[in-house]
Amino acid sequence: MAQNLSLHGIHVPLVTPFTTAGAVDPGGLEALAHRVLDEGADGIVALGTTGEAATLDEAERDLVVDVCARACRERGAVLTVGAGASGTRASEAALARLARWPEVRAALVAVPSFLRPSAAGVLAHFTRLAEVSPVPLIVYHIPYRTGQPLDAAALRALGELPGVAGVKYAAGGIDQDTVALLGDLPDGFAVMAGDDAYASPLLALGAAGGILASAHLATARFVELAAAWRAGEAARARELGHALARLSAAAFTEPNPAVIKGVLHAQGHIPTPDVRLPLLPASGAAVRATLTQLARTP
Repeated sequence: MAQNLSLHGIHVPLVTPFTTAGAVDPGGLEALAHRVLDEGADGIVALGTTGEAATLDEAERDLVVDVCARACRERGAVLTVGAGASGTRASEAALARLARWPEVRAALVAVPSFLRPSAAGVLAHFTRLAEVSPVPLIVYHIPYRTGQPLDAAALRALGELPGVAGVKYAAGGIDQDTVALLGDLPDGFAVMAGDDAYASPLLALGAAGGILASAHLATARFVELAAAWRAGEAARARELGHALARLSAAAFTEPNPAVIKGVLHAQGHIPTPDVRLPLLPASGAAVRATLTQLARTP
């Protein structure tokens, strides 16, 4: 069973930059990792949805983890790696591979998609994974992608499993289950905001931090937002939260991570704005609108 991990702060799920020839750009990825850590991020996530993990082959995925592991080792930052699959045996195999990198501190594992098991089946799935994983698990709850809604009681049961450190909470809004979960958390179980536009209200309700793609574009401001809510500076947190919600809304007007890559390219941080099919590059209008919102962020 994996050791415990205390999750907090802002973690950035990194995009995977591509060269003009379409290959993974390790130099660009490493520079991005150091950039967000320089701006105060507590950790980075490799091979998340934002990293287009589903479009990478095994050698490319290993390269991404190699680069991120080196950056986190040098900086003393938390490295989380996206792993898992719809089937439990395949998820076990994906998690086992993470033992190759001692720098990996956690695995981000989505609730099984497409099969749509019962809540009891989801609990049995994560019980097995927590028993065999070399690192703590962060449950990725994103029902609008998985087709598997879980209520507060089901998430609380997952949070009580030894080896489950937290949940990336991306339920598409804030509802009664959100309030119920944050009002009665298992010991050592962290809720990390996963819907960028709702990061501020989730932090206000007691989330420990966030795993936020939009934090590529304003890392220091998201770090400040989390710190403001933690310190009880509500006026500053509300002002900043509204501005960052507008930025996030602009960044997600087209499928993630196309707009974020477009903005990073426009800023000179990555060599191309390219994404891999079936995703398409962001429109110029979406990139310009996001840059405008970024310039307006206080």
